[in-house]
Amino acid sequence: MNKPALPLESTDTYNDQIRIVLVETTHSGNIGAVARAMKNMGLGNLWLVKPSSFPDEASYARASSAADVLDRAQVVSTLDEALSECVLVMGTSARGRKVPWPVVSPPQAAVTAAEHSSRGPVALVFGRESSGLSNEELQHCHYHIHIPSNPDYSSLNLAMAVQVICYELRMHYLRGLEEEESSPYLDAMLVPGDRGWDVPPATVNEVEGFFGHLEQMLEDVDFHRRDNPRQLMARLRRLFQRAQMDQMEINILRGVLSSAQKAAGAREGVRGKATAARVVDEGQE
Repeated sequence: MNKPALPLESTDTYNDQIRIVLVETTHSGNIGAVARAMKNMGLGNLWLVKPSSFPDEASYARASSAADVLDRAQVVSTLDEALSECVLVMGTSARGRKVPWPVVSPPQAAVTAAEHSSRGPVALVFGRESSGLSNEELQHCHYHIHIPSNPDYSSLNLAMAVQVICYELRMHYLRGLEEEESSPYLDAMLVPGDRGWDVPPATVNEVEGFFGHLEQMLEDVDFHRRDNPRQLMARLRRLFQRAQMDQMEINILRGVLSSAQKAAGAREGVRGKATAARVVDEGQE
């Protein structure tokens, strides 16, 4: 029944202290989907309160390569058992409870969870697929987490809700690594020169050499006239400058230009030979 699982990315204290708690899950396939969502974000501490069916084939099938999260899952009979060792409890909830409760967004929940995880386990509690958490269960929580979904269609699948929260936890964790300069996970890689780009950016001299080559090629194929340039080269400059080319890209483009010039020269040579032949023929007449 169990599929081979890839190892968890990390077993550091922060990730292990975050406890995902599912209360009375009806469909075991959702448990597997939650395990997959957790492992995607580097988490693996899953607690199940009185699930309707677990373990079973459906849960492991939906977990894909996150079977190890299911293997480690703790199954308990009551929510109190799942929360007993925790120093902080946050439960997902829609707004509108009769008694107002401290409410945080998913990003705020991630920050709060991280701050408390150094002191002990932090529980993030998710309710039943059909009705969520009861008022009594929500009163066990220090904070309620509200996911601001579309009010006209606000119901989230259980695994989707877990994925949203786990994603925010992951992002907060990675930002912490970035502050320590431990990894480039969150750096954007958009143009040559950004960390991770495979080729250095083209220099000004290399780009100017390309533009000179481009103008000559356009003249060779009778597309451009230097004595009547209009705005052709200015617009082509603007186009290629927007691309922020790297050195390899410049080399490739110049190779294309050289091939075009060679082809144009070959055609011109054929035309020249044909003209000479006609002149000879006419002279013989």
